[in-house]
Amino acid sequence: MRCAPLLAFVVVLGGCAQQPPPNLPAGQEAYSLMPANNGNVAAPDYRIGAQDSIDVAVFQEPDLSAKAIQVDAAGQIALPLVGSVNAKGKTAAELARELEKMYGARYLRNPQVTVTVASSVSQKVSIQGEVKEPGVYQLTGPTTLLDVLSLAKGETELAKLDQVVVFRTINRQRMGAVFDVASIRSGSAADPVIQGNDMVVVGYSAARRFWNNVVNSAGVFNIFRPLGL
Repeated sequence: MRCAPLLAFVVVLGGCAQQPPPNLPAGQEAYSLMPANNGNVAAPDYRIGAQDSIDVAVFQEPDLSAKAIQVDAAGQIALPLVGSVNAKGKTAAELARELEKMYGARYLRNPQVTVTVASSVSQKVSIQGEVKEPGVYQLTGPTTLLDVLSLAKGETELAKLDQVVVFRTINRQRMGAVFDVASIRSGSAADPVIQGNDMVVVGYSAARRFWNNVVNSAGVFNIFRPLGL
């Protein structure tokens, strides 16, 4: 009875492939924790880092406005009149309010300053699991979950697209949420924003892995033999 060892092996494979789904928020609860892309260039929680480039616009003051100002390694930027300003660790809105105070204190009356993150190179994202090229990738601007999957060259044939987990530190606590990439691609669900230091884990389909293992082991057990032998 050659089928008996094979059956036992298949049962073992099936047992190994089964994994419980993560006990994490999904659906609307996931989006409340990690919002979708709203078209804003600089996400509200994004913190400017070294080597990022920012645009500074001072209303009706073109000589004080500048584009693609690179934050140096120490986190500083240089601006007309006010000189060196620390940008590292601030959001775009926080930096804009600080510049308004600096310009308003000595040079301008009721200045209106807008700061935009033109490109971000200080932030990285880790992607693991069933993707073709897992690893750590640099974020170079506003990034969504689909963007991150593209960075990793897409998912493998074993990926379970309704169990893609994003882990993020929120208020100093590590939290996670489950997203359905298939629904995002079809347009029936929104594409969540990915932030620096996030980790994305693409789950695997237990059924697909189970049968893939069975097929791969078939040659070992010689169950597909030519007729007549």
